[in-house]
Amino acid sequence: MKAPSFAYAKPGTLPQVFDLLERHGDGAKILAGGQSLLASLNLRLSSPELLIDITGLPGLNGIRIADGKVRIGALTTHRQIEQSSEIAEHLPLLAQAVRHVAHVAIRNVGTIGGSFALADPAAEYPACAVALDATVVLAGSKGERRVKARDFFRSLYETALVPGEIVTAVEFDAIRPNFRSVFLELARRQGDYAIVGLAAHAKADGSRFSDVRLAFLGAGATPVLAGNAMASLEGKPCSADVVAAAKEALAEDLDPPKDLTTSSAAKLHLARVLTGRALAALSQ
Repeated sequence: MKAPSFAYAKPGTLPQVFDLLERHGDGAKILAGGQSLLASLNLRLSSPELLIDITGLPGLNGIRIADGKVRIGALTTHRQIEQSSEIAEHLPLLAQAVRHVAHVAIRNVGTIGGSFALADPAAEYPACAVALDATVVLAGSKGERRVKARDFFRSLYETALVPGEIVTAVEFDAIRPNFRSVFLELARRQGDYAIVGLAAHAKADGSRFSDVRLAFLGAGATPVLAGNAMASLEGKPCSADVVAAAKEALAEDLDPPKDLTTSSAAKLHLARVLTGRALAALSQ
């Protein structure tokens, strides 16, 4: 199939973007990397009146480290993140996760802002953002606001964005001393969306678990923070019994939706497998 007809605009400033969004409302769509949008156009799942191309807008690209914070502009591509020595040093969880994002051809063009705005529950970045308690920076004609990642993802493909707003950046705390991050996912083939995945982050003192964050992807309509499993680990020794109890506690945290190939029970089993692997890595 071919995309329906639409108008096209490439504004040079953010105020121009906001003006177009205000004038066209639901009839306008933002084009950044376009890796999901163009496919939905060609499948006639989306039929906007206007595409607003924000590629090249100043201030929306790049990675900046300052005062213990890592700010990633919305137009920063997956490939830029993958090749960044700063991300590898200060955000190892994201550095691990980005290698699972589709294939290099897509990582060359797709953007972090696009991933957040789409909010696919099987995508890697949203789970990482929830695990690391990141902040999503939004902007519109009324100004800028910041929303915690745990509050940004509302439901299936639904976010805290309101009409007229776009994602401009994502901000993370740089990893602190004695903390460790592990990202794992299982997919049918390399580059496919995950059947289930886990973004894990914790203080690594080698003897006890502390400040553990376990955020799952592919296990719900949004990234799922496994609160009961996390609580069962807090302050406990890094023992087989403690890990087994955390894996059992996942039954209270996760109710994964089945898909065409994997049942809910199978996804829960796989989530437990990943949890065991991640906790073993975190405690080394």
